Amino acid sequence: MKVTREQWHMVFALFLVATICTVLLGMIDEVTEKPIAKAEQDALYTALAEVLPVHRNDPIHDTLRITDAQTGPVTLYLARNAAGKVTGAAFEVVAPDGYAGNIFILMGVDRDGSVHAIRVTSHHETPGLGDNIVKNHKWVNSFSGRNLQNTHWAVKKDGGDFDQFTGATISPRAVVKAVKRGLEFYQRHRDQITAADKVTAAPGGA
Repeated sequence: MKVTREQWHMVFALFLVATICTVLLGMIDEVTEKPIAKAEQDALYTALAEVLPVHRNDPIHDTLRITDAQTGPVTLYLARNAAGKVTGAAFEVVAPDGYAGNIFILMGVDRDGSVHAIRVTSHHETPGLGDNIVKNHKWVNSFSGRNLQNTHWAVKKDGGDFDQFTGATISPRAVVKAVKRGLEFYQRHRDQITAADKVTAAPGGA
């Protein structure tokens, strides 16, 4: 079949448009990559400040990576006091059984294995119902100070210590179970985490 001059012009025009679009998309990606990365880092700084105990280090750049037989590789953000002693750690846990999919939770754990605080960082739960795992601050803060020994890790509907939300039991149940799994992970690796101390000698010491 003979290709006409008009058809060649059309092919060339489509090729030119596709090339220009590709170049423009690459430029947009390059321009937006750094601002997006900075925004994500700023959000992480804020979340870590909320879930970790008071610290004197930069936890984003003070991490420990542990590969767990049950959860796989986990990155822990460490909190240290002025002497370099680990006072807590933050790490992400995922609740795969939310009402609308995965719920991502950043949890901070004190050195002794108690929850310092938690924050839900990403979810798709129903607005006005399941999203109370973020908006109900009293409920979110009720995790602080709890550990595997002093708490029955279930919602009250299941005989546990945590409130559920009217019309939305699945979301809080998923979060409670995920945080408990996080504490179990911390307990399995507590010796390794606390062994990351970088204690410095006191001024004038040997």
